[in-house]
Amino acid sequence: MTKQIDCTSKSAFIAIIGLPNVGKSTLLNTLVGRKVAIVSDKPQTTRNRIMGVQTRGDTQIVFLDTPGAHRPRTRLGDFMVKSIGEAVSGVDAAVLVTDTSNGIKQDERNLLDQCARQKLPVVLVINKTDTLADKSVLLSKISGWQSEYQFSAVVPISALTGDGMEELNQELDVFAFDGPHFFPDDMISDQPERVISAELIREKILLFLRDEIPHGIAVVVENMNERQSGQQAILDIEANIFCERESHKGIIIGKRGSMLQRIGKAAREDMESLFGSKVNLQCWIKVKEDWRNRQGLMGSFGYK
Repeated sequence: MTKQIDCTSKSAFIAIIGLPNVGKSTLLNTLVGRKVAIVSDKPQTTRNRIMGVQTRGDTQIVFLDTPGAHRPRTRLGDFMVKSIGEAVSGVDAAVLVTDTSNGIKQDERNLLDQCARQKLPVVLVINKTDTLADKSVLLSKISGWQSEYQFSAVVPISALTGDGMEELNQELDVFAFDGPHFFPDDMISDQPERVISAELIREKILLFLRDEIPHGIAVVVENMNERQSGQQAILDIEANIFCERESHKGIIIGKRGSMLQRIGKAAREDMESLFGSKVNLQCWIKVKEDWRNRQGLMGSFGYK
């Protein structure tokens, strides 16, 4: 007997692209309704392609959050830029995220060139409208962008407050095609719990430490096991934090361990909220000099 496809359901794959710090990860989290990508005000926070799944009624859209477009200076940077091209080559549409602060950059034009070569429809999202005191500024920005590319739609939003998200969802639904959903309707990400835990730790390092250290940080969760303690389930997580210099190790640990305790406490609270379980988090600091240019170490840290 031939299996009938349920044509009442629809799906689409959409890449989220843009420069660093324009709010791509915040947008992804808002679209799926849960935190699946870490967020910080430092550039190049996202390193890997991160998948988020949004299911609304019969429509499922799979979003691919990509690293911010930049000119790489390390092998890790090369890896990040390559992942953008790979994401764009296998989707039904792209969302180019920009913000209200600057004019059009050459790296953004390069992203549009990639989309044009793939004949990929692009929705322009102008994020951070909540920061504009004078909303009329948007009109000139929209006009400038429309002279650069024939966008499927231009949608001003604030991913932080949710303004404009309903309009954006309507525009993205256009790209959904008839066919079964690719993932369970209650799934929000393909990220394993170990990877999510490691990223939450890295997010807190980005939050608490100064600029020159976080880019040289990698986090790997080595062990993750659940156990019962009386009536309560406890998740034991052991993580290694890798830095590039011995001097950075002391900064991450802090005076009498204060900084590491601060990082661990904030990460643990997020993990407990996400996993719905008590978490016992243990972190160790290790030095791996220049790991961002060492292919073997990059691979072992998950960048492959």
